[in-house]
Amino acid sequence: MRLPRSSSGWTIAVFGFLAFALGLYGLVQPDGLLGLLGFEVLGERAPGDYTKVYMAASSMAAINMGVYYVFAAAHDFVPFFRWTVPFRLVTFTVFTTLVVTGAAPQEFLGVGIWEGAGALITGFALWREGRLTPSKAQEPVAG
Repeated sequence: MRLPRSSSGWTIAVFGFLAFALGLYGLVQPDGLLGLLGFEVLGERAPGDYTKVYMAASSMAAINMGVYYVFAAAHDFVPFFRWTVPFRLVTFTVFTTLVVTGAAPQEFLGVGIWEGAGALITGFALWREGRLTPSKAQEPVAG
């Protein structure tokens, strides 16, 4: 595995590693992750309560996403870096809205801030590197 070769690559790698680690934590300790996110941790769940299934599914998605980010960073796959910026800003907006409307606990705001700040940091790094937008030389030729 190669280390990232750019600042933008490092922002992607760090985010990927954290997503992987938190996903793994959620698989091993779902109640711990629920508590970290500010959700109520119940000693016993009622029949039909699929919170643990959802936690396993979202934790597995975080693990997969973390791997994608780390691999993209290792290969300096800049188009991927660029695409993460607007989509992470959308995630910031949705998660923040959930907290502001009272649908999610205040602690969940940290997830939104993590997404938004990460998007801005990656975008800034791409801008400083002159790679925020593709150059004409990098665009594929239509055939």
